[in-house]
Amino acid sequence: MSTERATAWGEELRRVHGKLRHALVLARAGLDGGDPADVATDLLLFCHGFCAALSGHHRAEDGSLFPELLRARPDLAPVVAKLSQDHNMIEHLIGELRAAVADSADPEVAHRHLDGIEAVMETHFKYEEKQIGAVLDGMDTDFDRAEVFGPIN
Repeated sequence: MSTERATAWGEELRRVHGKLRHALVLARAGLDGGDPADVATDLLLFCHGFCAALSGHHRAEDGSLFPELLRARPDLAPVVAKLSQDHNMIEHLIGELRAAVADSADPEVAHRHLDGIEAVMETHFKYEEKQIGAVLDGMDTDFDRAEVFGPIN
């Protein structure tokens, strides 16, 4: 495996996180720009797309990236446990958002829930990038990108 590709995995993680941040911006913009007659549909569409992308990313990390990381670096078990705990918290917040959107067509309700998700997501992303970004850059592993980072292109 070439050094160039081996050093790309931490950067790939940061790129995926950037795309998720952008998806959140698009979800917010979609909520604000929709036709009031279609607000309920727009809430479901924009929130569902963002939530599906974020959940898919975290499922991929939990199922593929983290086990590989722990095989290479068992000393990172406490970091991986914290990251997995964050994933569970974010998934709970996503569930609350979905329930709120199903119960209310008010975009402000969705925005409040997105605010909470964003706060936890940002803290999680920064911690993850700091704790495992350099480790990933140094790993000489031929990951399947979609398998370890989810369906975000």
